[in-house]
Amino acid sequence: MKRGKKYQEAVKKIDRSKEYTLLEAADLVKSVAFAKFNETVELSVALALKKSQSVRDTVVLPNQFMAQKRILVFAKGDKAEEARAAGAAYVGDSDLIDKIKGGWMDFDIAVATPDMMKDVGRLGPILGRRGLMPNPKTHTVTNDIKEALEELGRGRVEFRSDKTGVVHMAVGKVDMDSAKIAENAKVTIAEIMRKKPSDAKGDFVVSVALSSTMGPGVRVNYKDIADASAAV
Repeated sequence: MKRGKKYQEAVKKIDRSKEYTLLEAADLVKSVAFAKFNETVELSVALALKKSQSVRDTVVLPNQFMAQKRILVFAKGDKAEEARAAGAAYVGDSDLIDKIKGGWMDFDIAVATPDMMKDVGRLGPILGRRGLMPNPKTHTVTNDIKEALEELGRGRVEFRSDKTGVVHMAVGKVDMDSAKIAENAKVTIAEIMRKKPSDAKGDFVVSVALSSTMGPGVRVNYKDIADASAAV
């Protein structure tokens, strides 16, 4: 794909043979960002996964940078009251299910109590393709509604490997302090490494890079993070 002049100029500022520390990479990504908007900083972690393997979980980022999410909770009775008290934007059961079936989608995250999943499961074709279906793996199917909403409010986000075995995840904005971007990235990388499938052999992480929305990737030296994660 042909790249523009600004992209080509940004590439010239990066030593393509070097693997930078996370802090160096964050500094460099910020310095070469050229878009007129506040670009997102994305972490890309390539994993050695078989076709039958995948990685999916959540992580609480220490430094928030995204707008407050509108959280919908499928719950009844006391759990519904718990959700309202914890600050959920929308709380309900069959009424919300019918509303979503009718085309309403004015929310960013869906959480459900386990007893609601039989009914919520019928929304699979709608919520599934948008990545909004509550799932125990992402801690969005739970009886501890208060804790779930508190973690989501603190910046808990989902990560998952794509079909090529790469995890792409936003870890900041270019107007953030580099140290905060690096910290978010380090926490995410460590969490991904802890999710190595039990039957995965050899090196799990193939490569790590940081980039902005429009800018080129910057290779990251992740060895220290890998060693620290292995020692946990």
